[in-house]
Amino acid sequence: MVYAYMRQIPNLDNMVMQKNDILAFSHRKNMDVMQEVVEYATKDLVMDERKEFESFLKSLGEGRHTVIVSSLSVLSTRVDELVKVINCMLSHDVDLWVCSANLLINKESHMAEVFPLLEAQRKRPAESTQIGRPKGSKSSSKFDIYHGKVMSMLAQKQSVSAIARHLNVSRSSLKDYIESRGLKSLVASIGSAVSTLEDKEVDNIVLICPFEAEAINEKKAS
Repeated sequence: MVYAYMRQIPNLDNMVMQKNDILAFSHRKNMDVMQEVVEYATKDLVMDERKEFESFLKSLGEGRHTVIVSSLSVLSTRVDELVKVINCMLSHDVDLWVCSANLLINKESHMAEVFPLLEAQRKRPAESTQIGRPKGSKSSSKFDIYHGKVMSMLAQKQSVSAIARHLNVSRSSLKDYIESRGLKSLVASIGSAVSTLEDKEVDNIVLICPFEAEAINEKKAS
């Protein structure tokens, strides 16, 4: 089953733009969208308030499913919630396509591809009319080309020294880059929920949907 998932809230692309992106993308990938799922809200609700969305995630049961979204923001604008959603989809063996990044996220994905999207979501600026570079924004760095790899190795709990040796770069300069970008904090906030994406033996790992785990824990506590 191929689902097109769209969400209408303030500051997201409107529904027509999302649908056009998904239709154009699915056409290029030769995928037939079999069902459109639409979520409406007058504001950006937290996950606990999005019961219909949670029900949709829980409905992705047996069989291979594909979910297409125009961008990760459609699933959530919060990194911690995105990790939870991605982990749920992985546990149900769902293929998640992100049109804006032309990226497939599933059990075979590389963490180096996923982390930059999550960081971009974390740093997504609010609507602003400011001209020029926003206050506190970071200029480009020669280490930007290694960004995904650095994030992936930090997630694997490798030291800055080990990463510097692997990339054949200066440890002190790399340390400054990691600190200025807050990469360790980002990895910590994302947690280990998605770290299995980097593991090529992921088929040997039992993934449990966090929504189902919460329901089980609540049932035990009652």
